[in-house]
Amino acid sequence: MKKKAGLLLLGAAILFAGTDNTSYASEKPELAQAIDEVIGTPYKWGGTTTSGFDCSGFIRYIFDQFQLELPRTSSAQALAGTQVDQDELLPGDLVFFNTSGAGISHAGIYVGEGAFAHSSSNKGVTISKLSEAYYAKRYVTARRITTEKFL
Repeated sequence: MKKKAGLLLLGAAILFAGTDNTSYASEKPELAQAIDEVIGTPYKWGGTTTSGFDCSGFIRYIFDQFQLELPRTSSAQALAGTQVDQDELLPGDLVFFNTSGAGISHAGIYVGEGAFAHSSSNKGVTISKLSEAYYAKRYVTARRITTEKFL
């Protein structure tokens, strides 16, 4: 319980101590910077590079920068790490959605303030809110791979 409370306090301290005024960058400067560098990269089915990403390729690209290994597909990534409740999300946690009606088919990286970064098939790499109707109805689970690299 002490560890959980400590993480929450640390997260709150980071949230309020940020110097960048963008909506999510103040919480996680290194994570935000890595994501900012690829915002707008086009969507590409099976894409894993800055010429184009699919959702899981985008996640792997970002996590590779922090020396964190992940499986290739969103359905396999949804089995990595530990499950975390939506109301306990921290920046860097992975969020998963059922957009196809057949299980996990989309994923993103939680960036704080109810938002997540992902490679959208119609917008490329972008930031969306978990509360948007499309994502809220399709949200399945979240996984924490690590907190050490992002806190």
